[in-house]
Amino acid sequence: MNSQSASSPTPDLSALSGLKVLELGQLIAGPFAAKTLADFGAEVIKIEPPNSGDPLRKWRMLKDGTSVWWQVQSRNKRSLALDLRTPEGQDLVRKLASEADVLIENFRPGALEGWGLSPEVLMASNPRLIVLRISGYGQTGPYRNRPGFGVIGEAMGGLRHLTAEPGRVPVRVGVSIGDTLSALHGVIGILLALQHRHATGQGQVIDVALYEAVFNCMESLLPEYSAFGAVREPAGSALPGIAPTNAYLCQDGAYALVAGNGDSIFKRLMALIERPDLANDPGLADNTGRVARVDELDAAIGAWTAKHPVAEVLEALDKAAVPAGRIYTVADIAADPHYRARGMLQTLAMDDGSALTVPGIVPKLSATPGQHRRNAPQLGQDTDQILAEMGLNAEQIQSLKTRGIVESTA
Repeated sequence: MNSQSASSPTPDLSALSGLKVLELGQLIAGPFAAKTLADFGAEVIKIEPPNSGDPLRKWRMLKDGTSVWWQVQSRNKRSLALDLRTPEGQDLVRKLASEADVLIENFRPGALEGWGLSPEVLMASNPRLIVLRISGYGQTGPYRNRPGFGVIGEAMGGLRHLTAEPGRVPVRVGVSIGDTLSALHGVIGILLALQHRHATGQGQVIDVALYEAVFNCMESLLPEYSAFGAVREPAGSALPGIAPTNAYLCQDGAYALVAGNGDSIFKRLMALIERPDLANDPGLADNTGRVARVDELDAAIGAWTAKHPVAEVLEALDKAAVPAGRIYTVADIAADPHYRARGMLQTLAMDDGSALTVPGIVPKLSATPGQHRRNAPQLGQDTDQILAEMGLNAEQIQSLKTRGIVESTA
């Protein structure tokens, strides 16, 4: 595994070095977008409420009272514990925003405006500011004021309806994919806005709705409905309209995922399973014909996989140049040599000296790769330093602490 120390200095080879990002909001979508920028060198100041901090600190499995997820979501960031509900806290945010390149927030629409922190106010003093706003339904439209989490966006975007076996209750994807998709669309928007600012000097507002980020990934769902009135239905492990591609049960009870849907790939697959009749059938020469007979093809492939353990099935498919794989658990991921060779298993040195393995950084850039520069911060760990950088003296900082406007663990 690749090892990365929290304190060891690394040369600055960062694509986003010098980019100043102010992260408001909490949990997943906004912070994931900021994490992605931080991985590639952006300076991210994360504003959290005093005392409690981002709720993600307490989500899922905790180590010494803090979620291990936190070490992924907030790496490379600095924490400023500040109460956004107070006039003094709002003044500090306005000052930070006046010197920032990007502000990221994922509150309900209207929250920033209620605090006197609307994009219009912030951009009046900093026209170069780029503001990313992520919300359930977007900043406009009849649903704008509804609360919306990622799972709701997944359902409204059309994904949840398809994630099921036919005739059974739709299930959720096992991770917060709606939040992550919206975060990645937000990062794309930021990079586009930076290019526009490079040409014009002007910032802009990016409006990302969770359901739209999901809907943008739904491929041919809408045009098929428009052209044919077709409502795509759940298909379990298959992908309707593309054949053969499915999960096939092997002799040892494991499943092999086989994608034999390319014309030449299909012929190689049929040769491997000793079905020359299917390989040479002109009616199966292209995808249209194979889709019409998908049940026959799935039965033939399944009959072959049922005779062999999954390891033998995958080895044979690999030799035949047929795309295939097995279903990984996290234990499989942690033991996989390809993950390790690609730097996707990073071992961190935690503040208490223990080791923690976390996902590596994606995407991989040849000249300016992402780096793990520091561990996720404790709540308010950087409050004093950030306020001092803003020009506040020790007495002013202590006054803010005494009144509960900011919190510091320094």
